[in-house]
Amino acid sequence: MEAIENEMDPLQGLQKISEVISKTKENIREQSFCFLLWGWLIAIASFSFFILHSYTSFSLYFLPFPILAISGIIATIYYYNGKRYASETYLGYYLRILWLVLGLGFILIVFINVVEKYPPFTYTILISGMGTLVSGLVLRFRPLIIGGIIFLLFSVASIFVTDSMKPLLQGIAVIAGYLIPGYLLKYSKS
Repeated sequence: MEAIENEMDPLQGLQKISEVISKTKENIREQSFCFLLWGWLIAIASFSFFILHSYTSFSLYFLPFPILAISGIIATIYYYNGKRYASETYLGYYLRILWLVLGLGFILIVFINVVEKYPPFTYTILISGMGTLVSGLVLRFRPLIIGGIIFLLFSVASIFVTDSMKPLLQGIAVIAGYLIPGYLLKYSKS
């Protein structure tokens, strides 16, 4: 049985390489969706929590987190179900699985801390930092690397502030770690 050779002329080869590079650039920019979605949701929830807890007598001040988290989970599932994975790159697959596992970690951290009656902010900031730093390193995208480092620094800083200030700290960390790098990634040329 003879092997069938797929011969390409040099022009076809260059065109194929160009298509692969273009697809990789598009896939990298697509990674900005979750950073922006979750950045906005967590920032709004953090600032709302802080304001409701610090400046009102509303006893359900924590509600922005479960409401926005459930909305985010639904939006993320809808977004990824709409994607076709027949042409998914290893990079896209790796990042999707990384954030799926970290998302489960977020849920467990919050559950454990709520049961123990301890605010989960230090640990959620830490998990955000690890995921963002790894994503930045894998994508070789400096703003995400810096965003991940900012998250890690803010997780350490959170142990030195009062519990009432931790949601405010988290909101600021999310702006610096998710939103700014997310917009830079979305509009990047690479």
